Amino acid sequence: MVAFTRDTLAAVDKLMLELIELQHRKVLELANKIHPGLSSEDIRNPHDFPDLIADSGWNFEDGILSGLKSAHIALRAKIAESL
Repeated sequence: MVAFTRDTLAAVDKLMLELIELQHRKVLELANKIHPGLSSEDIRNPHDFPDLIADSGWNFEDGILSGLKSAHIALRAKIAESL
């Protein structure tokens, strides 16, 4: 297994945060096209908005956001293990 420096791990962590932020904006923008006026908090509870749940495109993008968040958590766990 390759050992990574703290700087490399920090750069990867920062990149993951940037990807998550970009995807979050995309999900929020799409949600507002479907149901205008939704906030970041609102899209955390999509079951409150049946029109969001019914939109397969929104669900796909929200799933990508969830995957990025999960990968980031796993990455941080590995970082913590290696320090």
